[in-house]
Amino acid sequence: MPLAFSTLGLPGHPLDAVLALAADHGWQGLELRAAPGEPVHTGLTSAERRAAARQFTAASVTPLTVASYVGIAEPGPDAPVLAELLAHLHLAADLGAAYVRVFPRGGDNPAEGTRTAAHRLLRLADTSADLGVTMLVETHDSHRSGAALAELLAAAPHPSVGALWDVMHTWLAGEPPADSFRFLAPRLGYVQVKDVASPADLTPLPLGAGVLPLPACLAQLPADSWISWEYEAPWHPAAAPLAPRLAAGRAHLTALLPA
Repeated sequence: MPLAFSTLGLPGHPLDAVLALAADHGWQGLELRAAPGEPVHTGLTSAERRAAARQFTAASVTPLTVASYVGIAEPGPDAPVLAELLAHLHLAADLGAAYVRVFPRGGDNPAEGTRTAAHRLLRLADTSADLGVTMLVETHDSHRSGAALAELLAAAPHPSVGALWDVMHTWLAGEPPADSFRFLAPRLGYVQVKDVASPADLTPLPLGAGVLPLPACLAQLPADSWISWEYEAPWHPAAAPLAPRLAAGRAHLTALLPA
């Protein structure tokens, strides 16, 4: 299984430095946090996008995902959400990334959020397909479980709409890994892994140092599934730096993969 990590864990690092860390430690891909102040964001010019794509090629590292902060089910008018998502789709296409990550953010009414999200995703589904990019809704917030996200995806039956399985959120929802995989497998893009001490303490830990059921999650996956380590350092100032842990993290994941 190819392995990636998220640039979320390396705030302030320029793209060339992150690519060097990935290449030096045997990680095949990067999940690119697309936000102001990050090396990759929707404000990049055409020339800057071409330069970034060349950097990936030179490093032999795959730009797996443009990780947006679009809330596809957010209450309110469609136009701003669609415009923001479209900008991220074009960024992904320019970089050669296969996916754009979106959050649900359906608020206190998940059923209404499901309808809103499906409507918006289908509005851009053909455009996404034409660009060669798949929109992945993450198991998160209003649609934290695989069961809830599967309902959303069922309302948006298009091959350019899929699921991103964040194993921490399905665990927090109390959903066993085998059930999460069963719900998400037909539309699964890839899996985000992490580790934490407890539901009350979500400070990121080195993989294997916490309580998340990573072996049970990874055991479900087909051999060609991408796995990405999301280390949420910006939200947890007490978290140890990610860079010195990349080699051990890759070794831990590799040891968990089926022979």
